[in-house]
Amino acid sequence: MRFARWRAAGEHGSAGSVREGVVASVEGVDRLVAFDDGTTVRDLTRAGLPAALERGQAAIDAAAASGALDRAPVLADVELLPPVEPASVRDFVAFEEHVEGVVKSVGGGAVVDAEWYDAPTFYFTNPHTLVGSGATVRPPATERLDFELEVAVVIGAVDGREGRDLSPEEAGDHVFGYAIFNDWSARDIQAREMKVRLGPCKGKDFASTLGPWIVTADEFAGRHDDEGFLPIGMEVLVNGERIGVDLLSNMGWPFAELVAYASRDSVVVPGDVLGSGTAGNGGCLGELWGRRGELSPRPLRAGDEVVMRVEGIGEIRNVVGAAAPAPEISRARPRPRNRPAAVVA
Repeated sequence: MRFARWRAAGEHGSAGSVREGVVASVEGVDRLVAFDDGTTVRDLTRAGLPAALERGQAAIDAAAASGALDRAPVLADVELLPPVEPASVRDFVAFEEHVEGVVKSVGGGAVVDAEWYDAPTFYFTNPHTLVGSGATVRPPATERLDFELEVAVVIGAVDGREGRDLSPEEAGDHVFGYAIFNDWSARDIQAREMKVRLGPCKGKDFASTLGPWIVTADEFAGRHDDEGFLPIGMEVLVNGERIGVDLLSNMGWPFAELVAYASRDSVVVPGDVLGSGTAGNGGCLGELWGRRGELSPRPLRAGDEVVMRVEGIGEIRNVVGAAAPAPEISRARPRPRNRPAAVVA
């Protein structure tokens, strides 16, 4: 089953009415069936996957019985939004081949640091700048705009519970569904930030695409290999030219282990989004720049269209917009290192 969020075409901001519901295929045409009681996709993740599937099917059945299904909007008539409003977004770096290329791009040879193999690593990015498929992405002023081809899982409750200190087996039950994730990156800004040994921040948090919808985990039942990986194809195209192609099963850890690690001494809650990290073999331009020793293919620029497709999920499309001017922030000012003699509370 597929769950989505959308806004009617031509409506923007708070003036537009956001709808949430289920995507139903009617004679080969995808139609969007809104929940008529205010149920949100985030509510479904709190209810858990079995209840969500029942709620989605009930909405389709009711629309079909009333004749509303044939009148439900089609994808071409709406603006797709990120399919869930997440509490948090974690993004891992789980593809060894991607790490090899990026390490080389910053002058580190092609050897992956031993620490990468010890445990999954992730960072938190901005849940408030997620965009949907079809949105124009406004980057910061950058000379090295890049895409990142990823798959994300959305977390659901199990028996009404969030996930704390989960085992991989328990964590797998908390995977509510899957979506395509594009972690847009300004590589020059990111490189400066990482030299401070913190981040990334402004090189990443201007936009991430999540969509086009959530495909529920039951759709992939029986497709995992013996180690828990999903061998499904992924590809990315820029202006119609295929740049990268990979298998999701080339991750270093399956999603169940990523979710378990995220919950260690912590918590994952319904609606959380966890990205796989960038695929290898051209999953981003930065990897290719590192392998080729030059900016080839060129960095993204205004007007470029980036399309990502993942087997069993669908595709997302975004066009790069123009960077907007931003106010300058001054360099750090030298400060005298005086200290108080005492501090009185």
